[in-house]
Order: sequence, then structure tokens, then C-alpha cells
Amino acid sequence: MSSLQEPAVFTPEPPRTCRNPWFFVPTLYFMQGLPYMVANMFSVAMYKKLGVANEVITLWTSLFVWAWTLKLLWGPFVDSNLTKRTWVIATQALILGMFCLAAWGITLPGFFGVTVFIFFVIAFLSATHDIACDGFYLLALDKPQQAFFVGIRSAAFRLSMVFVNGAMIWLAGEFEELHYSPRAVWMLALLSGALVYGLFWLYGLWALPKPAEDVKGGVRTSGQSVPFVEAIVTFFQQPKIVPILLFVLLYRFGELLVAKIAPLFLLDKVALGGLELPLKEFGIINGTIGVIALIFGGFVGGWMISSWGLKRCLWPMVVCMHAPILLYVWAAYHTPDLVTVSVVVAVDNLGYGFGLAAYLVYLMLISQHGKYKTSHYAVATGIMAFAAMGAGVLSGYIQKAVGYGQFFVLSLLLTIPGTLTLFFIPLDEKTDVA
Repeated sequence: MSSLQEPAVFTPEPPRTCRNPWFFVPTLYFMQGLPYMVANMFSVAMYKKLGVANEVITLWTSLFVWAWTLKLLWGPFVDSNLTKRTWVIATQALILGMFCLAAWGITLPGFFGVTVFIFFVIAFLSATHDIACDGFYLLALDKPQQAFFVGIRSAAFRLSMVFVNGAMIWLAGEFEELHYSPRAVWMLALLSGALVYGLFWLYGLWALPKPAEDVKGGVRTSGQSVPFVEAIVTFFQQPKIVPILLFVLLYRFGELLVAKIAPLFLLDKVALGGLELPLKEFGIINGTIGVIALIFGGFVGGWMISSWGLKRCLWPMVVCMHAPILLYVWAAYHTPDLVTVSVVVAVDNLGYGFGLAAYLVYLMLISQHGKYKTSHYAVATGIMAFAAMGAGVLSGYIQKAVGYGQFFVLSLLLTIPGTLTLFFIPLDEKTDVA
């Protein structure tokens, strides 16, 4: 056989769609974030103001994460049936219907059980939408566009957090000041979110393109599919897997406890150890100032890691993530004014976003071993979600047993085991993220 080959002819990758991505990427990822924020954050404030006990709130709202923990199990089904565009539009329509149903459920005598069930359904639909949404993104954009719009989609997702935790809860505060009944306050706040979501859904019917490669059953890019079991097993076969798993499970544990209880602490009555913020101020401080600080911390953290490498940044980021818990310890014993509360929430979220950047980069690092990188990252993020769910479930029972002040002290102490794992996890310079 001759070793001579004809020179390869390179042609530019054809555009995936004639629709400008600016028309649909921001709204698509805003809609991806909104149901997640409603189920996991809006519900916490709502249940607290409607008189549900802390340990019950933290238990059930933490269990809503189940769908995002296990979504990789039904990902292949989504990938092999219907088109990604169909999945996106259909799940959005169902989520919109569930929002309206949840708003109606708030008015019922047994509102808690009804709305918890609906939020579980929303979680499943939202996780399924995530699978389809990310697949659609890869089909509708060419590779240069995919790279360019990564930051845009992330910003749009974060904007949904500002909208839910800030605007929707602030609006609930407005209705409260107008002396609406507590049930009506949250019904109207949720319907306002549903209205925005519905308008974006109608817009998406026009804006979402129909990529040629988006066909029923997905796009076959190779002769065989990824072996599901093998992809998972090989993740757990990498060197030093025990300290890696301990790091993933424990690194954020103390901060996750605080993240679940902090909104309840801000809203709870002073007589019960809380700060008793009015809803409007809570929406501004926790849902706007806090979220902006979180986003900024994440951007700075990502920039530092890209500039100096993960190994040099990891310890400073651990300290910045955990040290602000001391501010909550202080706040629990001194009942600060609104300005000081804003500073406490902003500093905590800034440090959390900063430290979270290192955590997420490390998840990508440990997913690079072997040929199943995408599947390994799905396993790593699934473990991450499981850790968040576990911390959330425990948080309410711990707080009920010891009170807010001792809870924050205990949360600070529980950051130590995760920090100690840094001495044992692999940080090979050859694979380090620079």
C-alpha cells in the first residue's frame, strides 16, 4: 500500500442555523435557570413566610435536587427520542403549566403537600429541559459560536437567579405591604414569574431555529455509543479516588449548610434568633446584592485560576469560601442593621463564588482521565448535587437542635474535614488547569 495520500481539503464548518444566536441563547438559558431557582430558592422563602417549620423546609426543598442528581439516567432516552427543539418547547410548556398549577395549589388548605408534589414534577421537567437545552445548543451553534456564547448563557442563567430571588420576592413584598393575604402574596408572585416565563416561551416558538442536524433519535457522530456502565466504572477507577470523593462530598459541606439556612435566618423572627427582614429588603439584599456578589466572585475566581493555575489558587479560595461564615456567627448574636446585613450577605456570597470556581475547575480536572470525559463530568456533578442535597436535608434539623448562633459555629467547624482533603487529593501539574 502506498504511503502517499491526497492532501486533505479543509472547508469551513457550515453554519448550524441561519438564526443569530443572540436571538435565542440568552432567553433559552434564562428559561433554563428560572424553574431551578423557583424550586430550590423561591420555595424556601415562600414556605418560611407561610409558617412551615425550618427542618421541614430544608428537608423537602433539598430533596427537589434529586432530578438534577440523577438526570444522567434518562439522558439517553431524551437523546434518542424526538428532536432537541421539540423536547425544549414541550418541557417549557409543561413547566409553565406547573407554575400555574403551583400558584393555584398555594390557595388550597393542604397547600404544602400539593405544592411539594408540583415542585418535584417541576424539578423533573427542568432537569429534562437541561438535557435537551444543552444538546440543542450544540446543534444550533457552530464551534466558534459555542465557545463565544458560553459566558452569555452562564450570565443569562445567573440573571434568572436575580429575577427569582430579587424581583419575584420583592414583588411578594409589595403585595404584602398592600395587605394581601399571605397565600395571595405568594400566588401572585409565582404567577408573575409564570407570566414572564410564558412570554419567553411564546417568543421561543419563533426564535428557536430548526437545525438540520436536529433529527429524531439524535445525531450519530460515530459508529458506536458510549458504554454507560463502563463510563461510570472508569470514573471510580482513577488513582486516589477515595480522597477525590471525600473532597467532592465535603469541600463545600459547611458552606452548603449555611447557604440553606441563611435565607431562613434572614426572614425568621428576632424572638426566634432571626433577623426578621421585610420581604422587599430580603429580595434586595439576598436576591440582588448577594447574587451579584456571587457572580462577581465566580468571575474573579475563574480569572485567577486561568492566570495562576488551580494548585496555587486552591488554598486561598478555600479560606475565602469558609471564613465569611464567621460573619453569620457574629450576626446571630448581635442583630445588625440592614446595611451591615447587606455587607454580611455580600461578603459571604463573594467568598462562596470565589471558592466555588476552584471546586468546579477541580471537577473538570478529575473528569479528564480516560476517554469518557463528558460522562465522567456528569458523574462528578451528580456527586456534587448529592452532597448539596445531603447538607440541605441535615441543615434544618441541626439548626432546630442548636439554634442559629451555634448552628453557624458548627457549620464553620464542619468546613475542616473538607479542607483537610486538600492534603491528599491529586493535583498533578501535568493535568493542572492553568
